[in-house]
Amino acid sequence: MKKDQWIMGIETSCDETAVAIIKNGREISANIVASQIESHKRFGGVVPEIASRHHVEQITIVLEEALYKAGITYSDLSAIAVTEGPGLVGALLIGVNAAKAVAFAHGIPLVGVHHIAGHIYANRLVEEMEFPLLSLVVSGGHTELVYMKEHGHFEVIGETRDDAAGEAYDKVARTLNLPYPGGPHIDRLAHEGNPTIQLPRAWLEEGSYDFSFSGLKSAVINTVHNAEQRGETIVPEDLAASFQDSVIDVLVTKTERAIEEYQVKQLLLAGGVAANKGLRASLEMKFGDKADIKLIIPPLALCTDNAAMIAAAGSVLFEKGQFAGLDLNANPGLDITIHNNKN
Repeated sequence: MKKDQWIMGIETSCDETAVAIIKNGREISANIVASQIESHKRFGGVVPEIASRHHVEQITIVLEEALYKAGITYSDLSAIAVTEGPGLVGALLIGVNAAKAVAFAHGIPLVGVHHIAGHIYANRLVEEMEFPLLSLVVSGGHTELVYMKEHGHFEVIGETRDDAAGEAYDKVARTLNLPYPGGPHIDRLAHEGNPTIQLPRAWLEEGSYDFSFSGLKSAVINTVHNAEQRGETIVPEDLAASFQDSVIDVLVTKTERAIEEYQVKQLLLAGGVAANKGLRASLEMKFGDKADIKLIIPPLALCTDNAAMIAAAGSVLFEKGQFAGLDLNANPGLDITIHNNKN
């Protein structure tokens, strides 16, 4: 009988202290997340120093809780997967050093995982991946179209040139005096309003799969300021709906073109903005009933930062024998095409 594979994942790239344990690559045995949202909310965004301090306070507690929830001990683990980058360097260092300490103390193999690879592999916890596939990654710091021809191979065919979609959501939310994080509040307002305000869509040069949301963000801010100067009232719900309509239109249209060009079998949605109800509904409407492509959207708990996704990506690297040494270090600017495309 084949021995079960137990992979522990550790994720501390930003403001979530998370530890998870995955059985045989796809079964979640524990997925513990200690959120810091309340601590950062008053600042309107993540404060790196505060995030790092919270990680120090929480990491041991979360490690123990994950093992307890899974009903195993360190001796049962096949490997420890940890987010190596990208992210906040201070926050990353807490997770990396915790993983190295456990690996050294218990003689467990160590695997370094790219954060975005983790978001993509969250989908494998829903359904097995079929290649070639395309992943639309939409988060606070990243907006990318990633083509995969096999496990562990990532080709970024389109990426943001300035503000990522999630970053634009947060900046627009601040303009509307909405609390942090702004994405869920904009999404909620958008469903209560109508897209009646004309806002730009940045298609860039012909054939490009890149994204740009800086101009859209600026257009929203200018619309609000101009209305204030004229003494006019803008309906926040309609502005939110118009902004979200522009973002989703660009994301879905470029994704559809890429699917046609690359002839993929699956479309995966990944990243924190994958929790956006408007985006999820638009993708389901466009691709949900198509027989030639399978749309996979992870549950809300696997969209935002979590360690189950890191363990899922780590299990593939473990099977490929791509281990890290105890000299593993945090890499806030880690490139996914260099990091994971190793054979």
